[in-house]
Amino acid sequence: MPHALLLYNSCHSHSHFTTHANIPNGVRNFQFRVKSFENHTRVWDFNPCSYAFVAEETTYNFSSIDLADLQGRRRVPVVFDWAVGDQTCDDHAAGKNLISFACKDNNDCEDFDNGPGYRCKCSKGYEGNPYIPNGCQDIDECAISSPCNMACLNLPGTYNCSCAVGYEGISIGISLLLIGGSSLYWGSKQRKIANLREKLFQQNGGIMLQELSKHEGLVQSAKIFTEEDPKKATNNFNENNVLGKGGQGIVYKGVLPDNTIVAIKKPRVADQSQSQIEQFINEVIILSQVNHRNVVKLLGCCLETKVPFLVHEFITNGTLYDHIHTACQRASSITWENCLRIVAETSTALSYLHSAASTPIIHRDVTTSNILLDDNYVAKVSDFGSSRLIAIDETQLSTLVQGTRGYLDPEYLQTGQLTEKSDVYSFGVVLVELLTGKKVISFSRPEAERNLSMYFILAMKEDRLLEIVDEQMMNDARVDKLKQVAILAKRCLEVKGDERPSMKEVVMELEGLRMTEKHPWVNDVTDSEETQHLLGDQLLDAYGGETSMSNSIVYDRMTNHDISPFNGGSL
Repeated sequence: MPHALLLYNSCHSHSHFTTHANIPNGVRNFQFRVKSFENHTRVWDFNPCSYAFVAEETTYNFSSIDLADLQGRRRVPVVFDWAVGDQTCDDHAAGKNLISFACKDNNDCEDFDNGPGYRCKCSKGYEGNPYIPNGCQDIDECAISSPCNMACLNLPGTYNCSCAVGYEGISIGISLLLIGGSSLYWGSKQRKIANLREKLFQQNGGIMLQELSKHEGLVQSAKIFTEEDPKKATNNFNENNVLGKGGQGIVYKGVLPDNTIVAIKKPRVADQSQSQIEQFINEVIILSQVNHRNVVKLLGCCLETKVPFLVHEFITNGTLYDHIHTACQRASSITWENCLRIVAETSTALSYLHSAASTPIIHRDVTTSNILLDDNYVAKVSDFGSSRLIAIDETQLSTLVQGTRGYLDPEYLQTGQLTEKSDVYSFGVVLVELLTGKKVISFSRPEAERNLSMYFILAMKEDRLLEIVDEQMMNDARVDKLKQVAILAKRCLEVKGDERPSMKEVVMELEGLRMTEKHPWVNDVTDSEETQHLLGDQLLDAYGGETSMSNSIVYDRMTNHDISPFNGGSL
């Protein structure tokens, strides 16, 4: 139904006004009232107009001439629309109220587009009244439109064209030629497509991945998806499915045929350089070796396309960056307790990559944007496109400097020597970002504060930590706990990598801090054998048994961790 227009005019002593309202689709009733606020006592005598009416939209446009007598109009067009009942076609298809269903033989049902109910129309090839028994009759297309250049046979709802007597053999021969030619063309086209897919598969590192999969523990879990799989999963890469955009590509939300929700990473550049392909293969190789609850799981990849794709598990709650810097999310989620757990879980994942993976892995791009959170705010480290494997007998790796500005290790930036301590520095920046709630680089801040790490170090030296800590953190946490995390962050941000703690040490510090948060009595207990044993077992559980530190050392770290004063920055 076209939108109806409600028009109201009223003329006052020296002015007039009009108002109108569209009657929306689907309304059950619509009321309006015309009233004179002063009983027509302050209107022009010659024109005490006040009227309202309903009209079809676009059939009436107001004019000042209408103030006199509506230009002689006595009627305006109105469209009344209608539908059958208040149920949908699907309701009847499911077996509801079939007796009262108005659409019978040779009928199609269509849901009403202006509210509840439905309509009937004759099926294709039929015409007539669809609301009476046998109201839709077959159309004789052969008699009406002569659709065939040969013999025409009318059929219920359709028609059929056939050769006249004596022409069947010619028709069959031509048909065979056409079918044969089509088959040859189709076969040739399919071979070309198959050859192109094989070429792209090899170009995108498929042969290398197949070779690696023959070795135990490598690329075992990564499924190879076809070209059509990511298209179907993302509704042909619909913009509504975009989860995020970065320098290396776009991440889409997708749904696999088994209803598994996934994240599909599509590289941004169509013409892939060799280095980009190597990054892609690198991420597949690394993630295929990693099995850790705090690392995003790789489900598979697609190699048959010009731009290869990665398929990851879908993490529902966005990035840590979003929760720090988006006010509505921060207020509800980033409590002090959540902060401690998230950074502890992240450090555990990095420690695993450095120490427990079959081949040590340096992430090289630890940022809050690459730490994802699930529904329970469990941390998941992601984006291993820049990561590097290092031989067990190596302590450093020479590479082109790569990473995110503000998080880059200054020693790595200067020498190009990548070590595990480069990840430690980046993790220290993450700690500072959480403590302050500020972005790591911001040109809207004064020059001395643009680089968050440098600003933090200066504040620590000048004993001004509490001036830069985020207000919510100040409200949630005890000052001594904030200072402990700040001291750990400062150690991670040492200019020289050798002076930074290892990720395993960072894990122990954070888990110990969490333990004292959960069990305040830890700070007051005596040095008993039973207490040491209990705390040691709890921490070992937290690391999954992956620690070489003795219970006594654990206990000592937790109960004798004094806060050093900020005297001139010496800690």
